[in-house]
Amino acid sequence: MSQAYTTHDEWEEFSGAFEQFSAVVAHLRSEQAQPLDHGHIEQFLEKAGRELLRRLLQGHLDYRATHETAWASLEGSDGIIRRQHREGCETHLATLFGEVIVRRRASSAPGVASLFALDAALNLPPDKYSDGLRRRLAQEVAVMSFAEAVERIAHTTGGRIPKRQSEEVVVKVAQDFEAFYAMRHPQGNEAQEELLVLTTDGKGIVMRHEDLREATRKAAARARTKRKPRVSPGVKRQRKRMATVASVYTVAPYARRPEAVMSPEEKPRPRPTVHHKRVWASVKREADAVIDDLFQEALRRDPAQHRAWVVLVDGEPHQLARIHAAAARYQVSVTIVMDFMHVLEYLWEAAHSLAPDNAHTAEMWVRERALKVLQGHAREVAAGMRRSATVRALSATQRKAVDTCADYLLNRQSYLRYDGFLAQGFPIATGVIEGACRHLIKDRMDLTGARWRLQSAEAVLKLRSLRSSGDFEAYWQFHKQQELQRNHLSRYADGLFLDAA
Repeated sequence: MSQAYTTHDEWEEFSGAFEQFSAVVAHLRSEQAQPLDHGHIEQFLEKAGRELLRRLLQGHLDYRATHETAWASLEGSDGIIRRQHREGCETHLATLFGEVIVRRRASSAPGVASLFALDAALNLPPDKYSDGLRRRLAQEVAVMSFAEAVERIAHTTGGRIPKRQSEEVVVKVAQDFEAFYAMRHPQGNEAQEELLVLTTDGKGIVMRHEDLREATRKAAARARTKRKPRVSPGVKRQRKRMATVASVYTVAPYARRPEAVMSPEEKPRPRPTVHHKRVWASVKREADAVIDDLFQEALRRDPAQHRAWVVLVDGEPHQLARIHAAAARYQVSVTIVMDFMHVLEYLWEAAHSLAPDNAHTAEMWVRERALKVLQGHAREVAAGMRRSATVRALSATQRKAVDTCADYLLNRQSYLRYDGFLAQGFPIATGVIEGACRHLIKDRMDLTGARWRLQSAEAVLKLRSLRSSGDFEAYWQFHKQQELQRNHLSRYADGLFLDAA
């Protein structure tokens, strides 16, 4: 190792960084380094370079402390003026490069909390974890478990965040999610002839017992008293809390004939691209609140309601009731479209009852009835399958699927006007929201053996939603401004510190 790099007196605070740089260069030139392959050199530089960056950051912080403005007094938001001062007060900051010390000046008065102007200038966090560590943690836990994220950060940075603290940090990081979207204006121009599509669905997340909704918690307690040697199908459901998933997106109309939907051999025209898509989910908030957000997001995009609003659903009764209530509450006109894939599922169940031993016959029966439904004849299809069940003298048990399908078609006729929907170019399948359920929840929240706490599950859903919507970068800048206001500026009278910063 060579002698420490000689620095000018005015760079005193960075002497440690110069020492490290000099040591790194000396090692790279040393005889010991010459036989090493490039991989060993990379490993050395990764570790030594991280320490160099830590010392550079420490030098900058020391420089800021040395040149901090000496305020005669600072007035807090409590109206009390701090005129007493203490130099060299220390706080520790864990960063991507390692731990550093922030030395700053305290402005005090008897009986009240001190103000640290440099803390506000640096926008220091209320805990010890830096902005870079928090950001990295948020990005990691959005795609992997907390344990894996903590280990990955430990192996790839100079920072350390214990698992329990990592969960607390992520909850804090996600706290501005609703405020961000409430104030954010949609990006880009959306033509009035394009469709504004709203869609929502539900997906269960396995939770810790104490974080289940009350009704589910009671059902789970009753199930445990049975003490069965193996878990019955219903018990698994009693371990889950339902998350509501929502999406708003824009797409150009795509007019088709019913025959084109049921004839894959026909070469279809290229589908229009979905754009300006936002997806999100919440396991903490009730479904009514998420559907409210759904309509508010649509209103931000089309406040004058010049565009056609299409609501794609799977037909669950409570979901339909909430959508009708929200449309009435916001006084908007929407066209509710039932997912055609759900119709096919009901038709297949009926087909298996009418032709249980002939797969080809069942397939042809489904294709014929599906085409009729697409042509706007749902009522006739329902009546026809009931007649078939009667003619074949099926028992009540045998015809149950037929009657269920018929009831489904009759009760939802107004949402099955596919002939008109297709002519207007409306989408008739909920692929976007089903993909969102899979991506936001199943791919991350259904990890084997995972049982979630409510706060951390909600935070991870928000982070995954931001990533999926392409809004993480914008959110992070908004979150940092909120942190500055929340943790620092709110403590000063009349925004005085804005001048100090």
